[in-house]
Amino acid sequence: MLRISQSAVLVSVRMCRHGNPASLRPSLISISQCGSFRAVSTQGSSWYESVADSAPVHQAEQLLLSVQQLTGLPWWSSIICTTLALRCSITLPLAIYQAHIIAKIEALQKEIAAFAQQLRFEISVRAKEKNWTEQTCRFHFKKNLRRIVSELYVRENCHPFKASVLIWVQLPMWVCVSLALRNLSLGLGNTDVGLAAGGALWFPDLTVPDSTWIMPVSLGIINLLITEIFALRQTESSKMQKYATHFIRGISVLMIPIAATVPSSMCVYWLSSSCVGLAHNLLLRSPGVRKLCRIPETRFDSQTPYRDIAAAFIHKYSRAGAHSGK
Repeated sequence: MLRISQSAVLVSVRMCRHGNPASLRPSLISISQCGSFRAVSTQGSSWYESVADSAPVHQAEQLLLSVQQLTGLPWWSSIICTTLALRCSITLPLAIYQAHIIAKIEALQKEIAAFAQQLRFEISVRAKEKNWTEQTCRFHFKKNLRRIVSELYVRENCHPFKASVLIWVQLPMWVCVSLALRNLSLGLGNTDVGLAAGGALWFPDLTVPDSTWIMPVSLGIINLLITEIFALRQTESSKMQKYATHFIRGISVLMIPIAATVPSSMCVYWLSSSCVGLAHNLLLRSPGVRKLCRIPETRFDSQTPYRDIAAAFIHKYSRAGAHSGK
């Protein structure tokens, strides 16, 4: 992928004006309507650059610029405010909706277990009448149980796929804002917007990575904390859920070196987004908030959720420490 600075683009533009355009093929520049310049490659352009130059990413750029210009805040605090606004106005309502769906699914488990027991009895009676093999019995049991469960989901309007709406909205939003900050930090398509002097404390320049690794490590810790809090809630985890938890742990650790190589503006966004996500996660554990949002009660609910989380952490890691000491 070819990268050229703004000065190089200006030199190329002058060559296009006064030289032979045919000698410059393949073209490496395109001029936007506003007079800004975008470095592009007409041959060998990657899907990454295509996404970074897409309309949703440019809209995210305009959102970030508008918030910073309207508030007049430094860039680091403007990024945090934009993150807070997006997470509270978009992902928080979806997280509440997700909690509704999960609570309804959990409430159906007793009814599903009762239907499964009755179905197992009916299958055993039918098997004796028609001399079914064990494999045939298993086939009819699974087929009918799936039908029953599907009907229950339709009745309660709580298909499990609806619980995944949050991730299908949150992930594209996260990618678009991240790439928008990357474009602004590299000066692609815009004049100097002030990110180089928009930082604070140990990260004064938001266009370069955080050399101290304070934000990348903090990001990893927050993401691991979110994962562990979610894992503690699942007292009876299936193998698939355990594999998924280990996978997310691995991603959380992998994000640390990745965050240490991207512009600090992206790292500020990632860290603030994870902090807001952790706050939302804890907020939706509160009995008062769940009651206010009319989230159905489940067997996992507690009147002292934060005390229980702390106790579970202490018990889990003290037991792990005792095992490692043996």
